[in-house]
Amino acid sequence: MSKSAGVVALAGNPNVGKTCIFNALTGLRQKVGNWPGVTVEKKEGVFLVDGQEVMVVDLPGIYGLTPYSIDEKIARDFLLKEKPGAVVAVVDTTNLERNLYLVVELLELGANLVLDLNMIDRVEGQGIRIDKEKLSRGLGGVPVVETAAHKGFGVEALKKVVLEAIQKGKREEFKVDYGSEAETAIGELAGLLEDKVASLGFSPRWTAIKLLEGDPEVQELVKQQGGEEILKMARQLAVSLEKKLGSDPETFFAERRYGFIRGLVRQAVAATEKDLAARLTLSDRLDRILTSRVLGIPIFLLLMWLTFQLVFKLGAPLADGIDAFFGWLGESASSWLGNAGAAEWLVSLVKDGIIGGVGSVLVFLPNIMLLFLALSFLEDTGYMARAAFVMDRLMHTFGLHGKSFIPMLLGFGCNVPAIMATRTLENEKDRILTILVNPLMSCTARLPIYVLFTGAFFAERYRGTVIFSLYLLGIILALLVAVLFKNTLFKGAVAPFIMELPPYRLPSIKSLLLHMWERSRVFLTKAGTIIFAGVILVWLLASLPLGVEYGSAESLVGRLGQVFAPLLKPAGFGEYQAAVALIFGILAKEIVVGTLGTLYGVGEEGLASVLPEHFDPASAYAFMVMSLIYIPCLATIATIKREAGWKWAAFAVFYSLTLGWVVAVVFYQILRHFWV
Repeated sequence: MSKSAGVVALAGNPNVGKTCIFNALTGLRQKVGNWPGVTVEKKEGVFLVDGQEVMVVDLPGIYGLTPYSIDEKIARDFLLKEKPGAVVAVVDTTNLERNLYLVVELLELGANLVLDLNMIDRVEGQGIRIDKEKLSRGLGGVPVVETAAHKGFGVEALKKVVLEAIQKGKREEFKVDYGSEAETAIGELAGLLEDKVASLGFSPRWTAIKLLEGDPEVQELVKQQGGEEILKMARQLAVSLEKKLGSDPETFFAERRYGFIRGLVRQAVAATEKDLAARLTLSDRLDRILTSRVLGIPIFLLLMWLTFQLVFKLGAPLADGIDAFFGWLGESASSWLGNAGAAEWLVSLVKDGIIGGVGSVLVFLPNIMLLFLALSFLEDTGYMARAAFVMDRLMHTFGLHGKSFIPMLLGFGCNVPAIMATRTLENEKDRILTILVNPLMSCTARLPIYVLFTGAFFAERYRGTVIFSLYLLGIILALLVAVLFKNTLFKGAVAPFIMELPPYRLPSIKSLLLHMWERSRVFLTKAGTIIFAGVILVWLLASLPLGVEYGSAESLVGRLGQVFAPLLKPAGFGEYQAAVALIFGILAKEIVVGTLGTLYGVGEEGLASVLPEHFDPASAYAFMVMSLIYIPCLATIATIKREAGWKWAAFAVFYSLTLGWVVAVVFYQILRHFWV
C-alpha cells in the first residue's frame, strides 16, 4: 500500500490550463463532488510519485484572494483552514504578468508554493525566454517548473517537485515592500496580532494587510479572537494611510504588488521583439475579425450552424450502426426468452421496455459525443471567450449581464451546471434572471428528440439547418423573456462587465477526447439510471391493467395521456402517446424518445418509420419546439430550487409550460399552411 505524503492544492486564474494539469496529474484517479454548503464543483484526485500518494484538490479558477465571489471565498477558506502541504500555482506563461498577481497573494498568505509555468511551449514559440532562476529568486526561492500539460511535458517533474515541497515544508515569509508609511502601519498591527492569530495559524503580516484593506471576513475572524481594539486601530490606520498615500489602502497595495511584478518580469523575461510582434499581430488580426461589431455575431451563428451540420452528417452512420445492434439484440433476446418458455410479459419487458426504451436513447450517443467534441474544440482554442465578448453587447441590449452569456453557453451542454455557474454574478437580480432563462438553452438531452424527428420528416440536406433553427429559437426566446422580466420583475441597471480574452491555442487531441468523454459519461450514467427507470415505468403503465393491448388507449398510460392530449391538439399532436412522452420527459428529456419507442413497441429505426403515421412536418416541428421550451427536467428544477428557492422554481415551471404551449401552437398554426 502506498504511503500518503499529504495534500496539494491547484490554484490559478481561469483559462490557464489548470484542469489540464489536474487531469495530467491524476488521470482517472479522481472524483467530482461539491464544496460544502455550495453547489460549486469540487474535484479531487491522487497521483503516485516515488511510491508515495499525493492527494490533489483543484481549487476554483480565481483572479485574487479577496473574496468578492463565491469561488474566491472557497479558495481562500480552503487555504486558510485546511492548510494543504503545498500549493501549485498554475500560470499561463503567455500572460505571466497578470497571472503573477495571484502568485504574490498566495505567497503573502503563507502558502508553501510551487510555481508551474504552463503552456511554456507557446511562449517559446513567441520568441520569449524565461529565466527560471531569476524568477524563483524574486519570489523568495519558490521552485519553478515548466509544463505543457496538453502535451504531457513536465508533468512527471512537477510531481517530484510537489513531493519535495511537501517534505520540506514552508519557507521563509515572503514580503513585498510597500514603502515606509505602509510598512510602519503593517508592522504596528502585526505586532498586536501575534497572539490573536497564532492559534489560527495565520501570518500576522498578511492579517494586518487584510485589515488595512478592509477585508470583512478577516475583520470577523479577528473580532472572534477578541480583537475589537485592534480592529479600531486598523480602521484609524487605514484612514491615516489614505490621507498620506492619496488612495485607499486596497488600491494602494494592489498597485504596489503590480509594480513589484512588473519589475520582476523585466528581470526574468526576455523576448525577441520581431517574433513577439509578429505573433501579437496575428492574434490582433484574428480578433479584429472574430470580435467585429459587424461580423462577430454572424461568424458565431455560422460556426454553430456548421457544428450541427457536422453532428448530424458524421453521427448518422454511427447511429445507424448502434440502432442495428439494438435491433438485433432485441430480436435475439425475444427469440431466446421465447424458446426458454419465458412469460409473455417478461419478453415484452426485455424487448420493448429495456432494450427498446434504453436502446432508442443510446442510439444518439454519437451525435451527443460529436457535439461535445465540437464545443470543446471551440472552448479550448479560445474562440468561446471571443463569442462571449461579441455577445456581451447584445446581452446588455436585452437587459442581461455580460457574465450571463457563459452560463447560457454552458446550457447547450446541460442546464444543471449552467445554472450553478450563475454564482459568478454578484448581483442577485441578475443571477435569478439568468437562472430563469437558462432552461431555454437547448441542452444535449433534447438532441435525441431533434435527431429523431428531423430524420423522420426532413430531407437530409435540411436536417442540420432544422436543428440549428431550434437552438437559435431558444436563444431568441431567452433574450425576449429576459427583456420582459428585466422590465417587470427585475428592474435596475445592468452592471458593467470586464472580460479577459485568453490567447488562441491549438488544443491537443488527448484533451479534446478527455473533455468529450467527461461530458458524455453523464449521458451514459443517465441512460443506465434515470432513463432506465423511466422506460420501465412507462412499460409497466403501458402493460396494465392485465389483458389490455400493450400501450393502447385502455392501458393506464393511455388513460393518463388522454387527460392531457386535448390540450395539445391545437399544436398538432393531440394523441395520447405524445402527451405521455412529454409528461415523462419531465423526469429527463431523453425519456421522450424512449417513451415513444416503448409505446409504439419499436426501436429507433422503426420509430422513425412509424412517426409519419401520427405527425406531419408541421406538427413534428411544433413537437420539437414544445420539447425545447416546456417544463425543465427534474434535475434542473431541483437546481433552480437550490439556487433561487421554491418560489422561483415554481415560477420557472409555470412560465416555461405556458410559453412552450403558446409558441408550439403558433408555429403549428402557421406552418401547417406550408408543410403538408
